[in-house]
Amino acid sequence: MQVSFYHLEKQDVSAALPRLLEKVIAAGHKVAVFLRGEEQLETLDAALWTYDANSFLPHGRSGGKHSDLQPIYLTTGQDVPNQADILVALDAQLPEDLTAFSRCLYMFDSRQDGATEQARRDWSALKDQGHDVTYWQQSAQGRWEKKA
Repeated sequence: MQVSFYHLEKQDVSAALPRLLEKVIAAGHKVAVFLRGEEQLETLDAALWTYDANSFLPHGRSGGKHSDLQPIYLTTGQDVPNQADILVALDAQLPEDLTAFSRCLYMFDSRQDGATEQARRDWSALKDQGHDVTYWQQSAQGRWEKKA
């Protein structure tokens, strides 16, 4: 499986993730976003409705109605009712079993204590497990540049 590490340096996840999700959904994929807690879920839920004045990203969330029908599902658990093939792991929220997904977008914010060190440990572990890992870093303009 391909695991792409996205290193947040210029924007927080609620600003950076919606643009990535637009591309994933446009390509016909379904996404599960694993979050660290209820506060992060609330923030991202709001961001997906408001990140662009002319658009929104349709999504469901833990405990919501019809989440199984949504192209994007936000959860603080490990449930994936929408049968997502793409996993977005925020702040090292990786499931034990990645086999249900074809790709993982691993996002970490180096401005948070310990995030870079955890990402390095996860990079090594995932690479040792045989996953194809790549590294993307934000440019000064907030665009993604592939570095490794």
